[in-house]
Amino acid sequence: MDAMNQIDLKGKTAVVTGGARGIGKAIVERLLLSGANCVIWDQDVDEATRWVRQLPEPGEVRVQKVDLTSMDSVAQAVQALEKDQVQVEIVVNNAGIAGVSQPLWECSCDEWREVIELDLIAVFHVCKSLIPSMMARKRGKIINIASIAGKEGNPNASHYSAAKAGVIGLTKSLGKELATSGVRVHCVAPAVIETDILKQVSQEHIDYMVSKIPMQRVGQPHEVASLVAWLASEDCSFSTGAVFDISGGRATY
Repeated sequence: MDAMNQIDLKGKTAVVTGGARGIGKAIVERLLLSGANCVIWDQDVDEATRWVRQLPEPGEVRVQKVDLTSMDSVAQAVQALEKDQVQVEIVVNNAGIAGVSQPLWECSCDEWREVIELDLIAVFHVCKSLIPSMMARKRGKIINIASIAGKEGNPNASHYSAAKAGVIGLTKSLGKELATSGVRVHCVAPAVIETDILKQVSQEHIDYMVSKIPMQRVGQPHEVASLVAWLASEDCSFSTGAVFDISGGRATY
C-alpha cells in the first residue's frame, strides 16, 4: 500500500457496521490512523476483538455485538453508547452480504429477504437511531456503502442489486432532508473489492464483474477506506446526498 495522505479526524468517534473484517475492518484501521475513535457494530465480535487486541492502542476501539436487522438491538447499542456519554459524529453503514448468485426466479423468499434486511433495512435502522443526536449537535457525517450493482444491476444478483439501489436512493433522499442540519450524507459505490464476500459468489460472477472494469482488476479494501476517510473529514463540506464511485472506471454515470 502506498503512503497515505493525512486526514484529520482527531477527537471524533465513528460507528462502523460490519467492521470485523473486509472493507469494514479497513475503514476502521484508516479512521484510527486519522485520529478517530471507532465503535464496531458486528455479529462476529470474536473476530473483531481478535484483531483489535493486536492494535498498538486497542483502547481506541469499542466492539459491540449488534443485530443490525433488529431495531431493538440497534437501539440498545445506541443506549449503551449514550450511557457512557459517547458522542457519535461519523456513521459508516458498511455491513452487508452478497447472497447466492442465481437468477431471480430461483431465489427463495428467505434468501431475498436476508439480503434486503441486512443490506438495506439495517441502514435505515442505524440512521434512524443515530441521526437525532447528530441533528441535536448540528454536525455529523453518514457514509453508506452501496455498490456499482445498485446503479447497473448485476445479473444473478437481483437481491443485492435491488438492496444497493435502495441504499443509493436512501442516501439521496436523506441528504436533502438533512441538508441544512449540519449533518452530511454520502454514499460510496464500489465495483468488486477483494474481500471474503467474494467467497459467497461464483467465479463466473467474479470474472463477469472484473471484465466490466477498464482497469482490469479488483479494488482493494484500503482504497475504499481512503475515500471514506476523506468523506468523513471536514475537507468534504459542500457535498451531501451524492454517490462517489470507486469502480476502476466502470461507472458511466
